[in-house]
Amino acid sequence: MHILIINGPNLNLLGKREPEIYGRQSFEAYFDQLQSDFSMHQLSYFQSNDEGAIIDQLQAAAKGIDGILLNAAGYTHTSVAIADAVAAIPTPVIEVHISNPYSREDFRRKSFLSPYVKAQVAGFGLHSYRLALEGLLQLLKVSGSR
Repeated sequence: MHILIINGPNLNLLGKREPEIYGRQSFEAYFDQLQSDFSMHQLSYFQSNDEGAIIDQLQAAAKGIDGILLNAAGYTHTSVAIADAVAAIPTPVIEVHISNPYSREDFRRKSFLSPYVKAQVAGFGLHSYRLALEGLLQLLKVSGSR
């Protein structure tokens, strides 16, 4: 299976930004571990602070990617355009959050993505990606992926 992980704005600062919320490990280091642990699958990673670039990746992923883990970060709560892109593609998308948005500021409790994703995993730190990946792989296995 080919799985794409897309991270949104400021997630390039993981390991440095608010470590009490997001932890001290960079995503690149965590991604290396995921690749090692899931070596039977092809994992790709894309990060951008630009809303349009994230939309371009979602649209391109519809051709040849089996599933997507999407942490749209702040765009989760603001981007109708990213939500529309998720709704427009046939590729299953799992929404991922490192922290628990429901235990934070009120504005973080609204996800424009949630109506269009297969599931949401939040609040387990970087481990949220592993849990989302395991769930996505199970979903793809059950549905007989593409």
